[in-house]
Amino acid sequence: MAPSTLHLPNGQTVAVTAVYGGYFFKPNDLNTHHAVLPPGWTIQIHSDDDESDHDLPWRGHSAQTSSSSCAAGDVPDAPSRRHEHRFKTATLQGDSVFISSISNPSNTDFKPASSPTRQIAMMLWVTLYWYFHQPEPDARLTTTESAKTAEPGRPRGDWRLGVKREGVLRGRNLLQKLERMGLIASEESCVGTETDERTGEGWQDMFISRRSFWQLDARIFLFTLTPAMHSPGAAGSPYTSRPGSPSGGGPPTPQPENQAEAMVLANAQGLWAPSMLGPFASASHLPTFFPPPPPHYTFTGQVRHPMRPKPPRQGETFYTRYIPSVGQYLSFRVASVSARPPAHLGPTSALASGRFSRPTSTFSDLGMTGQAGPQLAGPNDVELLHAWMNDPRVSRYWGEQGPQAHQEDFLLAKLRSRHSFPAIGCWDGKPFGYFEIEWVKEDRLGRHVDGDDYDRGIQGLVGEQEFRGAHRVRVWLSALVHYCFLADSRTQSVLLEPRVDNERFIEYLHDAGFHKEREVAFPHQQSALMRLRREAWEAPFL
Repeated sequence: MAPSTLHLPNGQTVAVTAVYGGYFFKPNDLNTHHAVLPPGWTIQIHSDDDESDHDLPWRGHSAQTSSSSCAAGDVPDAPSRRHEHRFKTATLQGDSVFISSISNPSNTDFKPASSPTRQIAMMLWVTLYWYFHQPEPDARLTTTESAKTAEPGRPRGDWRLGVKREGVLRGRNLLQKLERMGLIASEESCVGTETDERTGEGWQDMFISRRSFWQLDARIFLFTLTPAMHSPGAAGSPYTSRPGSPSGGGPPTPQPENQAEAMVLANAQGLWAPSMLGPFASASHLPTFFPPPPPHYTFTGQVRHPMRPKPPRQGETFYTRYIPSVGQYLSFRVASVSARPPAHLGPTSALASGRFSRPTSTFSDLGMTGQAGPQLAGPNDVELLHAWMNDPRVSRYWGEQGPQAHQEDFLLAKLRSRHSFPAIGCWDGKPFGYFEIEWVKEDRLGRHVDGDDYDRGIQGLVGEQEFRGAHRVRVWLSALVHYCFLADSRTQSVLLEPRVDNERFIEYLHDAGFHKEREVAFPHQQSALMRLRREAWEAPFL
């Protein structure tokens, strides 16, 4: 079972509690007016253990009773019997869900949603985020044809969750809008013959697969929260004027003693301010996702390729996600040549879990002191690169060792590049490694591969010993792949070019789903060309 506390990518946490027939979702520390997320909602989720479901290429709970409007032969016949029971553990294609109710307070406490559809989409997205954090079910299918096949050789299916047209989801045109957003899909791609929309023709067998869910950008569905009176940024307080009530005689909720701590605690509650760097920060408190622009072509040397969008700013966080298996937030930000190290203002595991005390190692890692504002402590990015590149373990493969001026020139050149940008990876705000994210077409690798216009490349190193290890490599590697696929839906492949003698890292790439196409001879090294295609990618490691 997934954890009862769900950590969303924007730093907010949601408590998930089992109730009769389903689960209740309640955002934690929701003490602001005019919030986007409602105080809570309830879902109904059931499982179907009918073995004949595995003969279907899709999962639709209502397939037994619904009549397909598509031509005969387009959709396979539905099974005759189903055994619905209470949800216990996730199944491959036997679960179905709908939102049964929303806990809406009076309008004096919360402003009514200006877009109920987007609010429902947000609740459904959070529900799906929780569901796809469940332990992964066995992907092997038992069909009539595979009954005598040994289990390791049986066909594998997609992990799918059925979405019922019931409860809150019965709203007129609601499923159509959710389908346009990518939250649900259907095998019935025909128009249909019914003229009465109330019949729900063509909308009975909706589902979402794990593969497609993780390729949806969370910025479409997660908004920043609008504080009631003040901003948790540079001025004002993240707290409302109404004090909290004591409960259970327990210790009072710790309060920040200065503005720096207030900003960090605000992040832990999901109160992202416009002044805080992060992929979910927005002064308008609206979704921060924008689709990629139409292509404009240019030339680099003799290579024709699309003009690339500008990367995020120096120091800006462009990816963040809580990793349950590690118990920490993983984030990536653009590297900076500033003499002052960028302060991490995003969520951390200690703050998200409600542990707030001072002084702690968390604040030292974040660069916080007891003064009235975020302070910048510790090495800057150039100093980090100097230390990492002069580690013999790293210099063996990168060859960029030398005085600090050399690493500064190295970073300046990467920041000037038009086809890549440098990044720093962080665990709970603490830097652990250096990475480069490239457009392959105009990169040196593009001369050796027949790639698409939007293929991406990755290079990286882990500089901090405490953050090494096979599991962490799989996590940050899959997170970078996740970012590449989210950044542009036209990206169909992610490539790496490790040196052929870097056998351990090549093994990690195989574990992450990459395959070796061939070897490439560069002037300075022999590299293994490793590729992961979007269609073969399932989900990031959790």
